[in-house]
Amino acid sequence: MPGSPAEIKLVNNAMSNATRRTIMNLLTEANRSKEDIGKAIGQSMLDYHLQLLRQAGLIAIKDEMLELTDFGKNMLESKAERPAGSRNDLLDVRPIEIAEVRQLIPCIADAAKYRVLAQVQPPLGATLKQMEPLFPRARYLENIGALTIQTGNIMITAYSTGKVIMTMITSDDEAKKILENFKKTINEAIEKGIKPVPREKLKVDHAEIYKYLPKTNCHNCGEQSCYSFAIRLVGKETTLDKCTPLLETKYAINLEHLRVLMEYL
Repeated sequence: MPGSPAEIKLVNNAMSNATRRTIMNLLTEANRSKEDIGKAIGQSMLDYHLQLLRQAGLIAIKDEMLELTDFGKNMLESKAERPAGSRNDLLDVRPIEIAEVRQLIPCIADAAKYRVLAQVQPPLGATLKQMEPLFPRARYLENIGALTIQTGNIMITAYSTGKVIMTMITSDDEAKKILENFKKTINEAIEKGIKPVPREKLKVDHAEIYKYLPKTNCHNCGEQSCYSFAIRLVGKETTLDKCTPLLETKYAINLEHLRVLMEYL
């Protein structure tokens, strides 16, 4: 137990961060490996957070597993914080099923690929927002009540109404595989009955933005090149609507991806 002002300051600093408290809350359920913690909260600054918790005497490593110390347990109890995920947030949510693939039509941007419209039952409604942490690159958009999930060039948009739209799909089999994985991920969370642990916001750099720009270097945006436009977008020194070529039909999918990426800036 800390006694000196320096030790007390170290503990207070460790406990003041939401991510570090989440790590401690996870360890109240069971000892976990560093890999397990990384999957739950993300890899960003994970080593730093773990180091601070260990220096403060709140966690320890035993047989390569992270565990709360007795002092760490007492600190959580004194803060009257309930373990993250201890609330049965999803106990009343029913598992989903893929009701049907309603349409299979060519993508606007690439006639060789498809836009798939499917329906899941029952609709997840407001619960859909809680599913955002389950997917590596996902973002819940409040204004349309939809969860967007980016996997390579494929964009999945799942609506609270149960409608699911996927773009840049190559075949029926690929569509079915993606939908099955989506269903499995959601249903596993429902089966556990706990709200997924929020993860840190993903970072988007200018190289990823540039990947989806037209690369015409037309100067319509007022920049020297598409690459410099991407840099200014990341710095929030310009806006996506300045790129007029993106309004062309052939760039429709690019624009869809960029709008999602912009949510992370």
